Amino acid sequence: MAWAPDRPAARGPATGRGAATGRGETGGATALEVLRALESGPRGLVEAEADARLARHGENVFPGRRPDPWPRRFARSLRDPFTAVLLSLGLVSAALAAWGTACVIAVLVTVSCVLRATGEHRADRSAAALRELVATTATVRRRPAEPDAPVTRELPVEQLVPGDVVLLAPGDLVPADLRLLRTTGLTVHEAALTGESAPVTKDTAGDLCLQGSSVVSGSATGVVAATGADTVLSGALPRDPGPRLPGPFDRSVNGIAWTLVRFMLLTAPLVLVASALLRGRGLETLPFAVAVAVGLTPEMLPVVVTTALARGAALLARGGEVIVRRLPALHDLGAVDVLCVDKTGTLTQDRPVFDRAVDAEGRDDPAVLHWAAVAALWTLHLAELPAPDALDEALLDADEERGRGADGVEGVAALPCGPGRRVASALVRVPGGYEPGSGYGPDGPEPVLPGNVRTLTGGRGPAGTYVLVVKGAAEDVLERCTRVADGTGSPGAGRTIGPADRARLAARADALAESGLRVLAVAVAERPASTGPYAPEDERELTLAGFVGLRDALAPTAAEALTVLAGRGVTVKVLTGDHPGTAARACRELGLDPGKPLTAARIDAAGDAELALLAARTTVFARCAPEHKARVVRALRTAGRTTGFLGDGVNDLAALHAADVGICPRDGVPVAREAADVVLASKDLTALGRAVVTGRRSTGHIAAYLRITLSSNLGNVIAMLTAGLLLPFLPMLPAQVLVQNLCFDAAQLSLAYDRPAATVHERPVVLRPRALFRFMTAFGLINAAADLATFAVLALTLRSAGSTGGQAAFHAGWFTENLLTQALVMLLLRAGRDAAERRAPLPVRLATTGLAVVGLLLPLSPLGPPLGMTPLPPLYYALMTVVLTLYGTALAVARARYAKGPAAQLPGRR
Repeated sequence: MAWAPDRPAARGPATGRGAATGRGETGGATALEVLRALESGPRGLVEAEADARLARHGENVFPGRRPDPWPRRFARSLRDPFTAVLLSLGLVSAALAAWGTACVIAVLVTVSCVLRATGEHRADRSAAALRELVATTATVRRRPAEPDAPVTRELPVEQLVPGDVVLLAPGDLVPADLRLLRTTGLTVHEAALTGESAPVTKDTAGDLCLQGSSVVSGSATGVVAATGADTVLSGALPRDPGPRLPGPFDRSVNGIAWTLVRFMLLTAPLVLVASALLRGRGLETLPFAVAVAVGLTPEMLPVVVTTALARGAALLARGGEVIVRRLPALHDLGAVDVLCVDKTGTLTQDRPVFDRAVDAEGRDDPAVLHWAAVAALWTLHLAELPAPDALDEALLDADEERGRGADGVEGVAALPCGPGRRVASALVRVPGGYEPGSGYGPDGPEPVLPGNVRTLTGGRGPAGTYVLVVKGAAEDVLERCTRVADGTGSPGAGRTIGPADRARLAARADALAESGLRVLAVAVAERPASTGPYAPEDERELTLAGFVGLRDALAPTAAEALTVLAGRGVTVKVLTGDHPGTAARACRELGLDPGKPLTAARIDAAGDAELALLAARTTVFARCAPEHKARVVRALRTAGRTTGFLGDGVNDLAALHAADVGICPRDGVPVAREAADVVLASKDLTALGRAVVTGRRSTGHIAAYLRITLSSNLGNVIAMLTAGLLLPFLPMLPAQVLVQNLCFDAAQLSLAYDRPAATVHERPVVLRPRALFRFMTAFGLINAAADLATFAVLALTLRSAGSTGGQAAFHAGWFTENLLTQALVMLLLRAGRDAAERRAPLPVRLATTGLAVVGLLLPLSPLGPPLGMTPLPPLYYALMTVVLTLYGTALAVARARYAKGPAAQLPGRR
């Protein structure tokens, strides 16, 4: 079994709680002492005792956060800034006995909160379904009663209790913290706990095998030392991560909300003061002032935002690829411009593949691979290992692909790797009769042998050569070598290794490791036939054949995903606990320029300001512990980058909490899934790329709504203030303002089904208050000009503007014009730069048509008089057609000007 030579010293995970995890009275104890301490035995617990312990210790489940009940989610939704503003306006309306306005606002607030709470509740249910997909059973040995024989059966991991005897096999997830009683060639993958990609060898009797790790090869029997909240995995949770920094969504929404609040706080008193000074009106204008404030507020924003995000999250969940657990995280995902990922399991698979085999001089030599495969095959068979090591599998596959195969020799004896032993060796018999130098004999490949090779006859058996093949860590194999083969295959070709040669060979192995390879040295030696036992002492006076380099297998879709993310304006940075050369090599093979890797030591030496500069220009961060990953993520956020982090282990918790968006695959450890905002069905980055696009589309819908609503509302408010100063009556009644806003806002729900421009996918999208208000001001002034032109049209068409009938006609005319201009705004400003060049989707066309129909027909319908409106003369409609034509032209020209300007001018683009 091969040893992983480039694996750095293990950084143990965070400790859990006391002796329950085996670091107390059971640490370093024998198997018998461990069983006694846990009041168990090798035959397992009695079922009655197991039930009692289950009641005492609780189920073996991760103590994650309990999903909030639906009512609490609903109450939390009320803290949204826009929702709070609407509630305040509703209370003012109720205080003024404007019950219609108060009721409508109450309905809007309720609908928004219900949508948000339901969406997040649905996401939690989907995440729970994913947890069920990765839930496992454990093979447990128990006894029905005290005198009965033990029975081995599958048991849900939730029912494990301290003292249970568990059997492990290749591919099993370790279901709890175990103290091992017996092992056979056991190696486990602890990347979820330590970040190390190389498997770890476990010894017998006393070794701790932690929940969250997985069995790579071998088998074992262990006793459960800790379950549930007492495991190391649970103890690794950050005790007090502190409040999470506001993400892009929270910052943007808060900025927009408070700016609008300032506008409203200024507008309402301005209306009251102006009416009192110029028209002598008193508090009777207060309902109108409140209506003006409501008119400036995008009442449907909470509903539109929640609808857009919930629809995007539902589309991702429907495909079974991505679960968005927190709706604002979908916006933040679309705003991400830096994605930090781990290497192992994300960019690379959790298995190595053969890269090259070289002789002692660095020349390619397939015979070195062949001998490494021979040692792997016969170590596996003769040492009775249950499964090959991942490195051995890679050697055997590569040798077989080259048509040579490792079965052309006969195994005699083998010694595998073990604790403190970083080499594996096999003694094999090679059939004789080769022609020296030909490379192949009658029965298989010709071996590369040292100079003292001689053919032996083993009793009555066929003639053959007995060869000892040793492979393992370069430094360990080199110290056993006294000669080096020159690669000719001729007898006597080997030469003695001197001190200078030994240093040169060690440097060659180091250079291969620095290039990102896991390096194994391979040595051979002829041995005489012997009836005595084979022992480690026989691994001496070897002849070095060469070195084998293995690299991490690339994830099948990683290169494609990195290309797509780069095309979307997302910079990928790799944060890993692996060797910097290993990470850099994987990046180069995937087409990602690794630059100069930054190691943990350099991160520790840098201050926060310096690290922010280093992080901006560094792609690979190697030898990272959890605190290093979190510091890098925080440094990127400090530099103004919207940062996502993809992690699946306990060592990723701090970084998941520090990122704007925490992302975890469904097979990540439970604690990581609980901490993540987004859960992926797999570690496939292409799914993440599609989620980024969906987030940008949702944000594009929200930005389009804000562009349309705020520019239209601002124009209306300016027109209302102007008309209020010029006219002897209120330019629009509060009920009319309310109906107009309801119709306009209801129509804008169709924007969630719009198709944003293709350019919205190219770069990160975030709601930017300053750009949004610049857009709102420019187009609001155009809208106000159209309203003032409408006043002129009404003045020409209405003879008695001061009479009651004239007032009703004025109200009807402005109401109609408002809805028609708003329909035009929806069509022309609905999405990205090329909205005018593409046909609007059917929902948008139906909504704008309905809006125009309401504007034209409502004053003529029976509902007109109750709302204070009367029919208009035909001349009004003719002149209004001219106004609308000029207004549409002005919108198109202004929009084209924005389209030709820098992208930063457009709200919603970075």
